[in-house]
Amino acid sequence: MTVINSKVETAELNVAIIILAAGASSRMGKPKQLLPYQGGSLLKHTIESAIASVCKPVIVVLGANAQQIRYEVTQPSVQVVENPQWNLGMSTSIRSGILSLESVDAAIIAVCDQPFLSSEIINLLVEAYHSTGKPIIASQYAETLGVPALFSHIFFSELAALEETVGAKHLINRHLNEVFCVPFPLGAVDIDTPKDYEQLQATIQSLGEHERKKK
Repeated sequence: MTVINSKVETAELNVAIIILAAGASSRMGKPKQLLPYQGGSLLKHTIESAIASVCKPVIVVLGANAQQIRYEVTQPSVQVVENPQWNLGMSTSIRSGILSLESVDAAIIAVCDQPFLSSEIINLLVEAYHSTGKPIIASQYAETLGVPALFSHIFFSELAALEETVGAKHLINRHLNEVFCVPFPLGAVDIDTPKDYEQLQATIQSLGEHERKKK
């Protein structure tokens, strides 16, 4: 089901966003958080999308290569959380982010390797949370449900209890009757390997050429 109106009254909101950026990028061979994208990096793009949304606070969870990547987080409004157990799996980064929260109604879990994430998509999740009353709002793409996904505070303890390599999708699937879906077709694009990154660059170039031909 599609949420059409992305305008959200900020007075109603108390939703945080947690950006997971602690992975070692082993398949990429170098920190994918720092890959050039849109005049900055993948991580910077994700952070800027979060800042432009209605979510506060914006939390970035770092782990592998934290000292190197921290230089990319220059916005004073962003809270950096380091996860010393990042090597034990994504669940530890989710836990680190959740445990850093104070007095929020809900939190969005996002990752830094979905290059087409935008403030509009983030705001759609928040609006759906307020308009549907559902405690989980998940993105829908490639015949699956996943992140970015919003979770009501009632699920924070379950998020913090996830084990090792299990991610937010596990909780979504466990509580499908509590989930509302927001279509995000481009959420299927994530960057894990050099080939993924090459394909992304080719796609962007193709889109740019298409736009130029339209003018």
